Amino acid sequence: MSDPIIYVVSDSVGETAELVTKAAISQFNGSNALIRRYPYIEDKEHIDEIVSLAKIEDGMIVYTLVKPEIREHMRVQAAKANIHGIDIMGPLMDIFEKTYHKAPLNEPGLVRKLDEDYFKRVEAIEFAVKYDDGRDPRGLLRADIILVGVSRTSKTPLSQYLAHKRYKVANVPVVPEVDPPAELFKVDPKRCIGLKISPEKLNHIRRERLKALGLADTASYANIERIKREIEYFDTIAQKLNCKVIDVTNKAVEETANIIIDYMQKEK
Repeated sequence: MSDPIIYVVSDSVGETAELVTKAAISQFNGSNALIRRYPYIEDKEHIDEIVSLAKIEDGMIVYTLVKPEIREHMRVQAAKANIHGIDIMGPLMDIFEKTYHKAPLNEPGLVRKLDEDYFKRVEAIEFAVKYDDGRDPRGLLRADIILVGVSRTSKTPLSQYLAHKRYKVANVPVVPEVDPPAELFKVDPKRCIGLKISPEKLNHIRRERLKALGLADTASYANIERIKREIEYFDTIAQKLNCKVIDVTNKAVEETANIIIDYMQKEK
């Protein structure tokens, strides 16, 4: 007996129908099938052509068609041609409609749109990790947003939060003894965001951080005079960059992130 020919028909890419078909075939050891995928089928004429081909080759049709009229046309034509037509999504959508008392959107490709959104978010998160804390200055040239600030101004949590909104974010620590990377001064100033904080607040944050690490809170890292010098140096860098500066002294990460997002959208 020859291997079956399966026509996979979809009004989108057809990945779902092909995946389900392959999963079913895998349950039959030693069985093979010739799968022919027909994506973006949205009119009755194309349905008729595929049904004719399937009948000639004694094949079957597996389909994911979300538009009711196209799905029904496929069902009727397959039945007329006396070939197997397997509707993967239709019965499930019908049950969902009865269960939720809501009509489906009937828009092809929605799963793919969700997948694309998911992968963009993952890509942004990986970007934020890779270019955190000035690890690789080359990332500054590719970033959507560049955060600049002294230590403990929430650069890393902000980067991650914005990454979940699909922004590629790099951040650069400002330290008086270290010159900022040259790449920082080559990017569009509108992509740079300076994060400023009051010396007193930063002193408190750093002292608590040292305590959490089991270190003495008298270290120079938490010295108020040292902190003031760092912030003065930050002001100098921010002026050179001509970037927007946000005072994060009494702001939660979410609040600062929303300010940044609003700013970036206005600057588009």
